[in-house]
Amino acid sequence: MNKTALTLAVAAALTLAGCSSTNTSTETAAKPVAHAAQNQAFSTFSEKFIEDLWRQYPEFSQYAGYGKYDDIITIPNAATRASNIQFSKDKLAKLYSFNVDSLSGNQKTDYYLIENSLKKTIWNTEKFKGWQWNPSTYNVSYGFANILNSRFKSESEKFKTVLERLKYVPEYYAAAQQNIDTPTIEYTQLAIAQNEGAFAVLKDDLLDEVDASEVLTAQEKALFKTRFANAKTAINGYIAFLTQLEKDLTENGNARSFRIGEELYEEKFAFDIQSGYTAKKMYEKALADKARVTNEMVKLTDQLWPKYFPDTQRPANDTQAISELIKHLSQKHVAKEDFVTEIKRQIPLLEQFVIEKDLITLDPEKPLVVRETPEYMRGFAMASISSPGPYDSKENTYYNVEPLELRTEEQANSILREYNHWILQILNIHEAVPGHYTQLVYANKSPSLVKSILRNGAMIEGWAVYTERMMLEEGYGDHEPEMWLMYYKWNLRVICNTILDYGIQVKGISRDEGLDLLMNGAFQERAEAEGKWRRATLSQVQLTSYYSGYREIYDLREKQKEKLGKDFDLKAFHEEFLSFGSAPVKYINQLMND
Repeated sequence: MNKTALTLAVAAALTLAGCSSTNTSTETAAKPVAHAAQNQAFSTFSEKFIEDLWRQYPEFSQYAGYGKYDDIITIPNAATRASNIQFSKDKLAKLYSFNVDSLSGNQKTDYYLIENSLKKTIWNTEKFKGWQWNPSTYNVSYGFANILNSRFKSESEKFKTVLERLKYVPEYYAAAQQNIDTPTIEYTQLAIAQNEGAFAVLKDDLLDEVDASEVLTAQEKALFKTRFANAKTAINGYIAFLTQLEKDLTENGNARSFRIGEELYEEKFAFDIQSGYTAKKMYEKALADKARVTNEMVKLTDQLWPKYFPDTQRPANDTQAISELIKHLSQKHVAKEDFVTEIKRQIPLLEQFVIEKDLITLDPEKPLVVRETPEYMRGFAMASISSPGPYDSKENTYYNVEPLELRTEEQANSILREYNHWILQILNIHEAVPGHYTQLVYANKSPSLVKSILRNGAMIEGWAVYTERMMLEEGYGDHEPEMWLMYYKWNLRVICNTILDYGIQVKGISRDEGLDLLMNGAFQERAEAEGKWRRATLSQVQLTSYYSGYREIYDLREKQKEKLGKDFDLKAFHEEFLSFGSAPVKYINQLMND
């Protein structure tokens, strides 16, 4: 699923992802001028905002592929936080000089995206304070990996940029240690594991490459070795600090709870999802949809039961019958050692189907590379997408898959049953074609750089979930009832993501209750359910983005079909929808109906 581990780490560190406020502050706006002049003035403001944003957040600029500030690591201390807040307040004051009602539809969307990213920065820093209790916020691996893996930097640029960045690492981790105050056990454990993964990026082999390089002087090579050693010492020091902290917190029971409570949850939901519903209302909608989808699964079970169990009477209990059928079908899966290979094999087949059905235009020049998830990104999701930013849109998009060889036999078999013959195909639709990979290629072409950069996670996840159903509706899988049963199982998992997340963070459900919901309510394998529980303790609200985004996109499509009748064209709908970048669905809805 997207919102990749990488994307989440960036969002946590920079507190700039997700936008939801609707405050236009027209009372404080300057006297409105002619619309054309306002539009031009706002375009100028937007361009300068992005340039200033990169100077303020150099790491964020790197993930967007800007490149100009790749040699900088921001020290996460009190001075930086104060500077970030002041930056947000200054930009909000300038934003509020515009009368939002005089802007074009596209610019109104950008206005709200900018406003909410700035307001969320202030909220994150002053109220949510994840920088205090989430040690996994601090990790230098991502930036170094981006540089070393870049296809568009020369060897000289790579080594010299890494050399410059290395000097910041000791001070970076010293500030991180100063920030940490009563963290959660779960985030502390994640931080230890992911920072240990840093040595898969800053590995000793890199020194051999530097030694053999002809682009660095002898003095630069010596400096590189010194800074490299100091960086490793700093990372090891942070790991040791967290290891001791975890031990202390476990023994004294003073760790912060991973549950954030209703007030913070509602506020974070409003910033991140921007759906037009409260978190509580979305939770209630999910409960209703869970009942509806389960009913569809009952119908399919009635249809399939005689085929697979001709000599066995169907259990009277619907949940038991569905579960038994799913468990039987789930035995059909690839071998453990073929898991990644099979994913690679399926991508061209999905592309072929999309082209034959003329569902959306694919760009053959935007490569998708299936790879094992890098070590510094593991432990969060089985599959994810790492996409290039708008400035380096020709870079590879990576489809990250956690290798099963690292799991026990029992864990691997459970995962394989979960990602069985049918669901593995749905996963690839979601992550790759025409899901995340396709949408993010389009997002990088958006005429609005603001929408490409300050992207809305619910729209991104919602699109991927929408494409799963759309592909089956268009005949992928030959309308096989087994495929539809597994799709509903998968869709039920999306719905239960929302129920689980709200249940954990607001209602305080126990681990056993959460696993019961996922295993008996959503028919998931234990390994998958345990992984989702862990993920839910390491994030808040993000798990709701799949369902809320999907629901809004699907409803928009159905309204467009009703409105246009025989003139409705599915491909045209898809390409127009994606042309607005990764904006919240409610704003895309407005733009498509403007």
